[in-house]
Parts: sequence; C-alpha cells; structure tokens
Amino acid sequence: MRSILIALPLLLLAGCSSFRGDPENIRPVPQERLLAFQQTQANGAQIVVNRDFGMMGGGCYVAIEVDRKVAARIGVGEVATFQVPPGTRVVGITPDRMDDTLCGMGRLLREVAVPVKAGETHHLRIVSQNRGGFDILPDGR
Repeated sequence: MRSILIALPLLLLAGCSSFRGDPENIRPVPQERLLAFQQTQANGAQIVVNRDFGMMGGGCYVAIEVDRKVAARIGVGEVATFQVPPGTRVVGITPDRMDDTLCGMGRLLREVAVPVKAGETHHLRIVSQNRGGFDILPDGR
C-alpha cells in the first residue's frame, strides 16, 4: 500500500509532461489553421514546428507566431511548416486568442530567435513540462 502511495504522485506528474510522437502519428496542421508564412520565398528558408503529445493543454490550440505575427493555431501531435525570408526570425507561442474559452485566456509567451540562411530548414518543438508549462525549443534532430 505504501509503495502505491509513493508511486501514484510520480505517475501523475509524469503524465503532465509531453512526449515526441512517432512520425506516423503526427498530422499536419489543417489549412484553415495556417494563417501566415505559407508562400514560398525567393532565397527563403523553412521553419518546421512540431507540437508534442501530452495531457497538459491537450484540448487547446496554441498560437505560433513568426516575427510576432500569428502564423498558425497548432494542436497536440501536429506539425506546421513556415516559409520565411533569411535573417533572424523570432518564433514564439502564445495562447490562441481566436479561442473564446478558457484556453484562449491564459498567459503564455515563449520565444526563440532562429537565425536562418537561404535554403535552410530549422526544426522547433513545442513541449509541455510538468514544472515549466509550455515552451518552444530547437529540436535536436
């Protein structure tokens, strides 16, 4: 009985952290939720953002911003690709303000600077951590 009482809180905490899904389970963000940076750019680059699977925020979309402009609304286990000009791009995540439920009313702002050169592809990952909440990080592929 004592071991169950010790293990149960650890399992609950672990359930709040996200995990990378198998490639066959990842879906592209539907076209209607891709809002900007979809046109191929001359001498441009790509930024690919993948959202992990996990329970925290699982029923809510997160807004992806590129250079502080909303570029997509991404759900759990989805991936979005953005066409960007060369230079340092600021990619961030915020609450989905298009959602009028509690999901869109939270406080979230995480950003990462991504220096891109023509022809490059950069991969980022949206994670949810049991202590730190949501974050956007370079994907160490």
